[in-house]
Amino acid sequence: MEQVIPEMKYGEREIEDGQLTTFPNPRPGRKYDINITLPEFTCKCPFSGYPDFGTIHVTYSPDQKVVELKALKLYINSYRDRYISHEESANQILDDLVAAMNPLSITVKADYTPRGNVHTVVEVSHQQA
Repeated sequence: MEQVIPEMKYGEREIEDGQLTTFPNPRPGRKYDINITLPEFTCKCPFSGYPDFGTIHVTYSPDQKVVELKALKLYINSYRDRYISHEESANQILDDLVAAMNPLSITVKADYTPRGNVHTVVEVSHQQA
């Protein structure tokens, strides 16, 4: 029997093609904070393959660039099929946001849903030099 491979859906294409994009800070020179909550984060445990679910909190003070929210959503959704640890996902998200925006300061907090009676929160930060 021939296996039919389903066509990639438009949302899957957007996630696959997505990249972090930015736009100019409308108030450069003014220190202010942007708080973003992404409550539907998911990735896969690199050891068991079980899905991990969590909420990603991003707080940053922009310098010259601000991250575009739809691009951030698609970027975060790209983790759903990645085999990545809690610690590495938080650090990779931070690294990618710093590379895209070079904010004055940024904190990424990954708050994972408890699994097996274990609750993990990973918080990583960066300050402009």
